[in-house]
Amino acid sequence: MQKLVTSIKKMQGRKILVIGDMVADVYLNGQIGRISREAPVLILQQVDERVVPGGAANVVANVATLGGEVFAVGVVGEDAYSDQLRGLLDQLGVHVEGLVTDPSRPTISKVRVIAGGRATVSQQVVRIDRESKEPLSKKIEAQLIARLDAVLPQIEGIVLSDYGSGTITEDVKKWLINYANKNKIPSIVDSRYDVGRFGGVKYVKQSDTELAAFIGHEINSMGALIEGGSELLRRTNASAVLITRGEKGMSLFERSGAVHHIPVSDKSEVFDVSGAGDTCVAAFILALTGKVNPINSARISNYAAGIAVRKPGTSTVSYEELERVVNK
Repeated sequence: MQKLVTSIKKMQGRKILVIGDMVADVYLNGQIGRISREAPVLILQQVDERVVPGGAANVVANVATLGGEVFAVGVVGEDAYSDQLRGLLDQLGVHVEGLVTDPSRPTISKVRVIAGGRATVSQQVVRIDRESKEPLSKKIEAQLIARLDAVLPQIEGIVLSDYGSGTITEDVKKWLINYANKNKIPSIVDSRYDVGRFGGVKYVKQSDTELAAFIGHEINSMGALIEGGSELLRRTNASAVLITRGEKGMSLFERSGAVHHIPVSDKSEVFDVSGAGDTCVAAFILALTGKVNPINSARISNYAAGIAVRKPGTSTVSYEELERVVNK
């Protein structure tokens, strides 16, 4: 355990680039008033609205709260959610100059409507997503590459956070992975729907459900997990693949053939898994750039994710929280 305590200190101040789909996660809380006369639906009186960084922006926020110096690169709209995201990240000390404004598309938002009352438990009743399905224009793509070109000389680690919204185009992906490999910079991809297109990246993070979708069948046994993790490792040609497995912990597959199964760090009740994968990625890349070996980097990320799942909604984990848990 003392080795991990020493390792997390190496995470501090590391310069990390995070590129991907920047999302405004919105929590709209309302009190139940009555049933509408127009339709059999609840009428809610809005109490408050809370906006937090989501998607790749949540990775950015976690890198910052865990002690890294983070450079955010992505696309936002010309709207209120863009202003709020920039403000939230700026408060965390994030370099936001890499956020490109595209007036033709909205900032990606996921609005969760939460209903509750004095005698009822608050719960999500609907989620409203807004994003453009159009590919990025060549003009916006060129601006993204220009922002990347400006910051890469000082970067120690790269995160490609792909939520399927098209920020990481083919040209951007190839250019970044080639740059990282040429300059021996650790890179990691977390792709929700299409991890197979990120061949050549150094590290890959996937959940077990995402892995199941990738290989085309359920992960219902240890044998299936090992087969799936090994196939993902082979097809991406990565140095290591990290699979998150919920209450079963994590599994790390290394190119050497070694497989490490890491149990959950705390068996307390899980409150909310939203964003825990982003916390995992943030802690993992910070540890790797601090020259911590992949297995101890995975153990550190396991502790960090274990803190995140006990918090409501999309949230971040601080360096102080991680240090306390590892010190126990």
